[in-house]
Amino acid sequence: MTIKPLIYLPDPLLKQVSKPIETVNADLQKFADDMLETMYDAPGIGLAAIQVGEPIRMLVLDVSKDEEDKKPQVFINPEILSSSDMRSTYEEGCLSIPGYYAEVERPAEIKVRYLDRDGKQQELDAEGILATCLQHEIDHLDGVLFIDHISRLKRDMVVKKFTKASKTGTLPKF
Repeated sequence: MTIKPLIYLPDPLLKQVSKPIETVNADLQKFADDMLETMYDAPGIGLAAIQVGEPIRMLVLDVSKDEEDKKPQVFINPEILSSSDMRSTYEEGCLSIPGYYAEVERPAEIKVRYLDRDGKQQELDAEGILATCLQHEIDHLDGVLFIDHISRLKRDMVVKKFTKASKTGTLPKF
C-alpha cells in the first residue's frame, strides 16, 4: 500500500465536485486501500478521494476507538437518502485543514446508500460520530469544507492563514 500526499487549503481542487465512479475494479480497490493507509498515517478518521487529488466519489473512514480493532469502511458513490430533524454538534477537524477545529452542527442521524469495496449496493443508518464523519466526507465530494459551516469571519480567518502559509510551504499554527 502507498501513502498518498494530502492536498491542503487553499488548493482549488478541494472546492471541486467529484465525479461518480462507473466501475469498481481491482485498481479502485487498491486505491481505497491506499486511502485507508493514508488516513491512518495522518492520523484521521475519514478521508475523501479529493483530499489526495482524485476527484472521484469515494471516501474511507474508521470511527473505531483507539483501543478497539480497526473497522475500515469504504463508501463508493455515497448519497444521503434521509436525515433527521434532530441535530448534533461535534468538534470537527480536517486532514486538509490541519490544526484547525470548530464546532459544527449537522443532522444527528442519516441514512446513506453506497457501493461497498466489492461494488455491492448497501444502505446504512448512521448516528453519532459515524453520521457526522459521513456528512463531513460526503461534503468533500460536493466541494464543501467543514469551515463552510462556520461563521464567515472565522472561515475567512482560516482561509487567509492557509493562503499565507501556502506561499511559504508551511502550515499555519492555531
